[in-house]
Amino acid sequence: MNLSELNDLDISNIANWPLPARIFVVSMVFVGVLGLGYWLDVKDQRVSLEKAEAKETELRRNFENKAKKAANLAAYEQQLAEMKESFGAMLRQLPNKTEVAELLVDISQTGLASGLEFELFKPQAEVPKEFYAELPISIRVKGSYHEFGNFVSGVAALPRIVTVHDVNIEPDKDGELTMDILAKTYRYMDEDEQGGAQ
Repeated sequence: MNLSELNDLDISNIANWPLPARIFVVSMVFVGVLGLGYWLDVKDQRVSLEKAEAKETELRRNFENKAKKAANLAAYEQQLAEMKESFGAMLRQLPNKTEVAELLVDISQTGLASGLEFELFKPQAEVPKEFYAELPISIRVKGSYHEFGNFVSGVAALPRIVTVHDVNIEPDKDGELTMDILAKTYRYMDEDEQGGAQ
């Protein structure tokens, strides 16, 4: 079959075309139908499949994480019990309302026992937090470095929690050392007080 025969082909009478021309046309129609089917149907299904595969991967990862947690549930419960016990022990280190005065006396006695001379010991207003109140105390003392160190060590050794902030040591006009600190102690607030602080 040559090119001149192709020009003579009648589109309305395809059944009489030579075999190679019919095979070519049928192949082109077949490829066109396949391409059109892919474009209209399969392409969208591939996108849906990719989304479903991504979701499956995410769900599988979530399942594995939850399975690990479930397998370790007993250990987590034991750890939670230990944390509650530890939290309770720490909470007992916070003085209640009636013990704050004793703690202030303990801090001042620790300073005197260290050989310091108090120039200022001024408890400030409580600062309420979530379940505790912070009680800042401005302190100014005179003494030596060793006495300052003994005082801070003694405060740290108290059975109640006291933290030391804003330490400033300077020589005064007499040549002695003066230390300004802000000590903070913490008090547990009962439920009535917590409700009022929020």
